Amino acid sequence: MAASTPASAQASPLLVFDGDCGFCTRSAAWLAAHARQTVRTEPYQALDLAALELTEHDVTHYAWWLDGEHRARGHRAIASALLACRRPWPLLGRLILLPPFSWLGVPAYRLIARFRGHLPGATAACRLPPPSP
Repeated sequence: MAASTPASAQASPLLVFDGDCGFCTRSAAWLAAHARQTVRTEPYQALDLAALELTEHDVTHYAWWLDGEHRARGHRAIASALLACRRPWPLLGRLILLPPFSWLGVPAYRLIARFRGHLPGATAACRLPPPSP
């Protein structure tokens, strides 16, 4: 899902995640610690979504990776974040984007999102049912 927009042209890449979810927060902190470059990790709750051309539906259903080159959501956002990390993580990011693994990315991302409340670092907020579309 590649599309350049002025809102996504930032000094450093941005990973947008659910700040109410402990698993998501810990994962974003892990990314920031392992990135080769400066990567901003921001909970969607602290951002001006309209300025980023995102909706509440967008950010409550997916993590987002925004940089000057592209916008990615869900498993592609995670793959993009891994590509920005030190070795060996970019290898996993590339793998996620290649068929047949990319075909499995959507259902795998949904499965992880659905059961994130049972994953390490999860909080009670992770267990809330997702908002209706």
